[in-house]
Amino acid sequence: MKFGTVPLAEARGGVLAHSLRLGGVSLKKGRRLDDDDLASLNSAELTEVTVARPEAGDVDEDRAAASIGGAVAGNGVSAKAPFTGRVNLLATCRGLVHYDADKLDALNLIDEAITVAALPPWQPVEPGTMVATIKIIPFFVAGALLERAAAIAGSPVMRVAPYRPRAVGLVQTLLPGTRDKVLDKTVKVLRSRVEDLSGSLAAEVRCAHETDAIANAITEQLAAGLDLVLIAGASAITDRRDLVPSAIERAGGCILHFGMPVDPGNLLLLGEVDGVPVIGLPGCARSPKTNGFDWVLGRLACGLPVTADDIKRMGSGGLIPGGSSYGSAAASGGKGRAA
Repeated sequence: MKFGTVPLAEARGGVLAHSLRLGGVSLKKGRRLDDDDLASLNSAELTEVTVARPEAGDVDEDRAAASIGGAVAGNGVSAKAPFTGRVNLLATCRGLVHYDADKLDALNLIDEAITVAALPPWQPVEPGTMVATIKIIPFFVAGALLERAAAIAGSPVMRVAPYRPRAVGLVQTLLPGTRDKVLDKTVKVLRSRVEDLSGSLAAEVRCAHETDAIANAITEQLAAGLDLVLIAGASAITDRRDLVPSAIERAGGCILHFGMPVDPGNLLLLGEVDGVPVIGLPGCARSPKTNGFDWVLGRLACGLPVTADDIKRMGSGGLIPGGSSYGSAAASGGKGRAA
């Protein structure tokens, strides 16, 4: 792209670099100057103007933005019409923003002319939410850069994974002194969470806080064909050999991961029985406030697998604002009931 100040006689077809207001003449930045525009500027006694002009192989900003938008937008994402070198990407469904952050970085590293700004990965969105915006900085960009962008993207970079109906079961364990009021509140809070993600709390079982009783409750829930089982223990899980993980193994399952670098939510346990996720809940899941369990539940509600490595990578941004309100969990190294 050529950019600079030229005599009016050489400005035809150039893109106006800065808005102009001279007397009765008003021209906006980005306007491609024609003979009438130049005549108006001449009548206003302007002798030169700053313009941008394409060189061989250059693509104008709107077409370039549309090209990048097409490479980025995948399922659940709609690219709007380009304007002033910008294309906005909007969600078309409720769900989680899902993309490869390394690919996004690679696109932004191609050249300063190309910028792609996106919501954080796994952000919950509604239809119409802007999930990303592509902005081409100059008025023209080399076509070769767009070819590199298409090669990096390969397939669409960003999608919105939609929430799917999921039937969820809940097991609550009891110790002497456990209050029905606490259990009833837990049901209410978890039902609200699940239903907000297009699922249903299909069953609840209350049993003694004992390995065999919990294992039997898990088996009962799985026999009902549920998609996910949650276990709210009367006492926090403190080790992967504790009662709840032992019960998952006795029910024929395995422990995938214990603990997470998210606070509140440190003491979450991720297990599986016959391919069905079984989650030992951290105590903070009894509260409606956002915690690490929400991050895991959201992905499962979209039908996305959650692995031990996925949980280990949640530390960036894992200190959730307001986490200190969950009592002494942070001060006690995550061992408090609220974690």
